[in-house]
Amino acid sequence: MSSSIDAGATGTMADATNTTKALRNLYYVRFGFAVVWAGLVVLTASTLNPASIALLVIYPLFDVVAAVIDFRSSGTTRPRVPLYVNMALSLLTAIGLAVAVTSGIPDVLRVWGVWAITAGIVQLIVAILRYRLGGQWAMILSGGISTLAGTSFILQAGGSNASVTAIAGYATLGGIFFVISAIRLHRRAVKAQ
Repeated sequence: MSSSIDAGATGTMADATNTTKALRNLYYVRFGFAVVWAGLVVLTASTLNPASIALLVIYPLFDVVAAVIDFRSSGTTRPRVPLYVNMALSLLTAIGLAVAVTSGIPDVLRVWGVWAITAGIVQLIVAILRYRLGGQWAMILSGGISTLAGTSFILQAGGSNASVTAIAGYATLGGIFFVISAIRLHRRAVKAQ
């Protein structure tokens, strides 16, 4: 009987190790994507044009893909419901942005702002549920900051200085939080060996 307990404990430890590696790699990819995406937005988003519109819609679609990868690779540690919610929110945001671009930058900022608020709340929940994996403080901070940034996008939409380039800064900061978490997860995995 103790051998089955040991095997179960070993399986759980292996799941946690695999999850940590998968999250670390996903976080590195998300960092790279966010930085490249933000640079392209700064170059193209002075107005809504085909390039900036494509970039705006691609970002939440990438988030859907990342959430699916996260879900599939997280093993027993995956917070199922929040990840499903994140996938749905990001998909709805991509659709919402595709519609909002026809009305102008203020509507784009409103849709992005609502997404930043709701996705930030979901990110907070997921990070808190994963706290024991390590490297989640940056994700907790990122989720909190995302809700504040979303509010600022909505407020900016009502002003005369509405600009999509502010979203590039938001994505860059999010990418930085992802790389911080990736580094912390990497250090934790090295210590566990």
